[in-house]
Amino acid sequence: MITTDFVPGSPCWLDLGAPDVRATAAFYGAVLGWEYESMGEGEDMEGGMFRKDGKIVAGLGKLTEEGARSAWMIYYCVTDADATTQAVERAGGTVRVAPMDLDEWGRMAQYSDPLGGQFAVWQPGTNKGVELVDQPGSLSWTELYTTDAAAAKEFYGGVFGWQFSDMQLPGGGGTYSLITPAGLPEERMHGGVMELPKENLALANGRPYWHPVFAVADCDAAVAAVTENGGSVQMGPEDAEGVGRLAVCLDPSSADFVILTPSTS
Repeated sequence: MITTDFVPGSPCWLDLGAPDVRATAAFYGAVLGWEYESMGEGEDMEGGMFRKDGKIVAGLGKLTEEGARSAWMIYYCVTDADATTQAVERAGGTVRVAPMDLDEWGRMAQYSDPLGGQFAVWQPGTNKGVELVDQPGSLSWTELYTTDAAAAKEFYGGVFGWQFSDMQLPGGGGTYSLITPAGLPEERMHGGVMELPKENLALANGRPYWHPVFAVADCDAAVAAVTENGGSVQMGPEDAEGVGRLAVCLDPSSADFVILTPSTS
């Protein structure tokens, strides 16, 4: 369960780099009921915030990195972005964006894990992070697809102190590792790690990648909205025992995300 108390190591923010900001805003508005609030448009900058029921749920910006794919970036809360950067480097990760202040809002940095999975951290100032989670139209889970789950757990465990518990997926689907922030009980799980062969990670040219899971009231209706608005479905919708009904989707720029109607039991 993700909450907005944002303990260290928990997901606290996410944003999307997209080649067409306005078209992307319209897509997520149709699928998740988000309202887009522009923070300005210019030659060097275009972006803003998504809101659901008046509360900030994500950020959106123009994709400017040459050769980069459109993708969601997930930020994890830290108390010291500089110390986290040192921990990332000691553990074999790479610094993509060195720690930098964003006015009084906070301090951020972006990294790649040793196998290439990209993630970010946020050291809060006046801005703690998103204002709505674990409700329809908001972030409810984070997930890493990687070619080496053991290596991923060693790296992220060292950087964030995450606790992991493994479960076997039904039907011989492999092992899924559940993530809980350091020192918290398992009901505060916020994500998972899934090992997949390199050929199943074609979206990122075989490299691992993180993606968000968004809660929705009706998975099938949300899937219909995805396809009606230029997106596509990679898997589902299907029922996952004890989890809910879910689908793996791509937006029109091929940024991946999952939609989930949680089970009520």
